[in-house]
Amino acid sequence: MATSSERVIGIDLGTTNSCVAIVENGVPTVIPNRGGYKTTPSMIAVTEAGKRLVGHIAKRQAITNAENTVYAAKRLIGRKWSSPQVRNAVATSSYRIVEGPHQDVRIVLREKEYSVAEISAMVLQEMKVIAEDYLGEPVTKAVITVPAYFNDNQRKATKDAGEIAGLDVIRIINEPTAAALSYGYGRNIEKIVAVYDFGGGTFDISILEIGGNGVFKVIATAGDTFLGGEDVDARIIDWLVQGFREEHNIDLRQDRMALQRLKDAAEKAKCELSSVRETEVNLPFIISSGRNEALHLQRSIDRQTLEELSADLIERTVDICRQTLEDARLDKDEIEEVLLVGGMTRTPKIQMAVQGFFEREPSKGVHPDECVALGAAVQGMALLDQSQQMILLDVTPHALGIMTQGGYFEELIPQNTTVPTHRQKIFTTSRDNQTAVKILVMQGESERADENELLGEFILTGLRRAPKGQVEIEVTFEINADGIVSVRAKDLETAKEQSIDVTASSGLTRDEVQKMVSSAKDQLVERRSTEEFEAAKQEAERLVGEIERLFPQVEQIVASSDFGRDAIEKARAILEKARNAVKRHDLVAVKEQVEGLSRTHRMFRGVVAKKN
Repeated sequence: MATSSERVIGIDLGTTNSCVAIVENGVPTVIPNRGGYKTTPSMIAVTEAGKRLVGHIAKRQAITNAENTVYAAKRLIGRKWSSPQVRNAVATSSYRIVEGPHQDVRIVLREKEYSVAEISAMVLQEMKVIAEDYLGEPVTKAVITVPAYFNDNQRKATKDAGEIAGLDVIRIINEPTAAALSYGYGRNIEKIVAVYDFGGGTFDISILEIGGNGVFKVIATAGDTFLGGEDVDARIIDWLVQGFREEHNIDLRQDRMALQRLKDAAEKAKCELSSVRETEVNLPFIISSGRNEALHLQRSIDRQTLEELSADLIERTVDICRQTLEDARLDKDEIEEVLLVGGMTRTPKIQMAVQGFFEREPSKGVHPDECVALGAAVQGMALLDQSQQMILLDVTPHALGIMTQGGYFEELIPQNTTVPTHRQKIFTTSRDNQTAVKILVMQGESERADENELLGEFILTGLRRAPKGQVEIEVTFEINADGIVSVRAKDLETAKEQSIDVTASSGLTRDEVQKMVSSAKDQLVERRSTEEFEAAKQEAERLVGEIERLFPQVEQIVASSDFGRDAIEKARAILEKARNAVKRHDLVAVKEQVEGLSRTHRMFRGVVAKKN
């Protein structure tokens, strides 16, 4: 638990953009990056020289360095190599995705493999640096948000990413819940609200009850962790690729740079069509033909075409909303406010679909890009300050249970159960003379166990030999406030017990995480050193320029005296030393020369001012 002297930042680690916030003097505040932007692209790149780039600078070079620039890594975090979502990403991404040593996902940049948690850590580290630059002090504690429908492995991988970035992640909270915290904080309201969160990579819907006494209770949540603005972009790309193929019989997907240009153009067109009816995609020299003839792509796309291309995606979100209302056992008219979260909710068609389904105009009470980070900061403050009257009651987004005879999934804790919680169920042996049972702990919604996520397994031994069905085993599931799942199995006859704390896997071992933590620290030290040198270099070059500008006047004024000639020679020597220090990339020497240059500059200005 954080102490009162520590700061806790809230981070929205987004698929497309990320955002960091803090509560200052009771006011949740988004922290702008060095460029003054409230959000930072969740993109990283590695240059030919091996330098890491994060955010806007990575995005600006994405087209010329497509194979070594990563976007939408969040869609891969915590996933197994065998998942269909990963297969989709392998086929459509401009960067290389390969299988890792633990059936996990790795990304290859400049011939080096990175885990997805490591890539996400680079973005989180950037958020940490942005906060530290703003606050003027180190920051270690953070609350990080994840899509409500993330499973345990995805949450664990996000927490690992935070650790690699040098953060102590004191809580992982759901994005729609964070948005509701941002909306309800400091307001004495009692409402049932629906949070429709359609972002760059994921879709969530959460229904919450906000109490006037500072209680935020999640009633139901659902979503799709592979449904977002990236999929709308993909539809536009498909439309452009198909049109170009029909015209030139060339598949632009075979060229990584062309694919990255298409991605940029698709995202730009999608955003523009939220405010205009038609826009043009114009990509000159997109590719060369077989006759070495430069070909151009130029097509107009209107809002109606975009709406037709994405209609089924929007309908999927509405279907999930419908199911979530049923799970919450609520009617539409019981929802008093609908909050729109995520960049995709700026789309007119989506706003119309939400209004049509909930039969009320959505609220403009939260900023779609900033409210999640603000809510995370509010949660961080509440964990920091025990005097804050705020209670957050969340739910488990997926059902938990065990695999039973025949490969079926037996649910013990249903989806949308408020945590902390515990449930028990009695099972029997499935074979005659069975002396041991293997307990396979699963998470998911399918009746078939193999379609759900395996979280862990253990064996209860020493059962008495008896005909099948006669030995009773009590299985207990428990989830604490931090979402840690504990499972116990007990032989009711002998009271013999076996248990397991289910630790989700991010696909990384502890040793790998620790190595990545050290590497990230080294990278940050190197980056801080580079930034410090660049700042000192700029100041030295500014002073050198100013002194050189004043030199002719000073020489004229003081050349007649021995003292003046001596001062001129000393000034020349200082200028030479400063230039050499900059050439050598010697930070200590540059800082020393800046002091000498400052004194010389003041003296030169004094001489000129006295003469005038």
